[in-house]
This record gives sequence, C-alpha cells and structure tokens, in this order.
Amino acid sequence: MDPVRVGVIGTGRMGQSHCRVYSNLGHTKFVGIYDIDAERGQEIARRYDVSFFRDVDSLLKNVDAVSICTPTPDHYEMVKQCLERDIHVMVEKPFAEWLEQAEALMEAASKSKAVVQVGHIEKYNPAFIELQKVLEGMDILAMSFDRLSPFQGSNVDVDVILDLMIHDVGLVVDMFESEPVSVDAYGFSVFTDTIDHAIAILKYEPELLLTLTASRVTEQKIRAISVTIKDAFIEADLLHKTIEVHRRTMGDYVNQKNSVKYRQEGLIERIVVPAAEPLFLELQDFVSCVSDSKTPQVTAEDGYNALRFVFQLRDKILGSRRVKSQQ
Repeated sequence: MDPVRVGVIGTGRMGQSHCRVYSNLGHTKFVGIYDIDAERGQEIARRYDVSFFRDVDSLLKNVDAVSICTPTPDHYEMVKQCLERDIHVMVEKPFAEWLEQAEALMEAASKSKAVVQVGHIEKYNPAFIELQKVLEGMDILAMSFDRLSPFQGSNVDVDVILDLMIHDVGLVVDMFESEPVSVDAYGFSVFTDTIDHAIAILKYEPELLLTLTASRVTEQKIRAISVTIKDAFIEADLLHKTIEVHRRTMGDYVNQKNSVKYRQEGLIERIVVPAAEPLFLELQDFVSCVSDSKTPQVTAEDGYNALRFVFQLRDKILGSRRVKSQQ
C-alpha cells in the first residue's frame, strides 16, 4: 500500500510539532507545507527537506491529507476547502471559531468521503488512557479537572475557556454520553479584557459532580484530573504522566509474638503509564484512519459537541457579567 501523502498548513508552534512527527511517522510521506509567512514556511520546509507551497491550492493538489494548524478564525475556510476536494483533514482544536461554522463543517464531513479528525490531543495522553482503564466499573462520585498555566506564553487570541478548558471539555464529552442536568460557570479577567480564570460546575445523574478549572494566571503549570470514589481517591497528572490510587485500609502488621507492631493507615498504588508522545499517537491514528478508511477517535461531531459545550460555559460567564477586570 502506498504511503499517505501529508502536508501541514500553518507552521506556528503546533504546526512545527506536526511537521516533526510527520517526518518520523511510518507509512507517511511528508510532502510539504504552506504558511502565510513565506519566510518562516521556507525555513521550516528546509529543516525537514520538504516543499514549500506558495498557496493552499497548490499544496492540496499534491497531498492526500493535511494537518490544519492555523489560527482558529481560518479553520472554517481551510476545512471547507479540503472537504470540497475530498482531502482528509486533521484540524487543531477548537474545530471552528463559531458554533454555526462547526455545525456546517460537521454536516459537510458527514457527506464527504474524507476523514475529519479534530485535534483534542488529551484523548491520546497515555495517562488519560490508563485512567479510563482504572475507572472501569467504579462508582464515581466526583471528578476535578485542573488546567492551570502562567500568563507568560499563553495564547491571548482567545479566552481561557477556548484556549485551555476546551481540552477537558473534550474529555468530559468523551467520558459521559448523557447531558449534565445542571451547568454553572464563573470567571474573571486579570491580564486581558476577557476570561483569564474560569470554573465550571457540572452535575450529572444520579449523583456525580464535575468541576473544571482553567486559568492562565497561575505561576505553576498543572494538568491534572482527580477522582473521588467510595473507597479510593485517584490522582492523574497528565503533564508528568503519573497516576496514583489512594485506597483506605486498616491493615495491621503482626510480628512473630502475635502482637501488633504497627498499623497501616492507607495504601497508594502507582499505575504504570506507557511512555508515549500524545501528538505522535494522535497523528499515527489519523494516518491509520486515512489508510484503512476508519472512523477517528475524535470525529467532527465530537469537535462540534465540545465547542457547543464550551460556548455554553462561556455564555454563562459573559451573560451574567461575571467577568470583572482585576487590574
């Protein structure tokens, strides 16, 4: 079978990572790139010994699939152009700038022969994959998703919900098929004129409480999920790829004289998490779906649903005037 010919549109930070992975990915021929910044695009093309295309149309004539890593406002037109040519698409999150655009793309994808995958990369995080295995069959009472970052280096083109919280919203959409029975959200601005810190509270039936916190005003970078169940507390660090399960126990250590030497208060299990790069797994899955005509793990519908949820949370905050500048 011939390798999948791929290209990258947009060579910012994320686009360059796509280029790096494609250059080392099996069953893939990395053909070239397009970037509106020709100087940067040519530099990246030389680095990976691929072609630089002066326009998107020229690139699409030479590939089977593309990664779209442009700013979010460009996603709609780029994806639409690819689908019109039946070019397979891996588009970075969020799926589109506006919900109406995402809905139109979802409908177009359902009518197209092309694979459309949305870049909710945390679904491919080995720590999240293993966490799902740990949680199988457990009676979950509460979950907390924390995604915190310093302001320096943050993406200020969008608010913190579209920049950071959307990752965890994507995981929630993946984990829970039903809609929450209640949704509330609070937030405020600090360094920009939009939402820099946000908290969302979701309640599911019968008794499940989810809390999502996203911030770009903390001095510590955190990507974590904590889970409370009836007989254990689970901590997953998505950044450092670790999982710990804290279990309650009252075991006694008895010596040879049958007397209690000490009592054990708790037990900590450290789960083995495979060493793998989420982006590599994500793009490997994309190429596999293109080659084998499979449905991707994160479909256009998943991308739309995550964006719909995000706008619901965003509107909760903005509609109730909970954004107040702290400057």
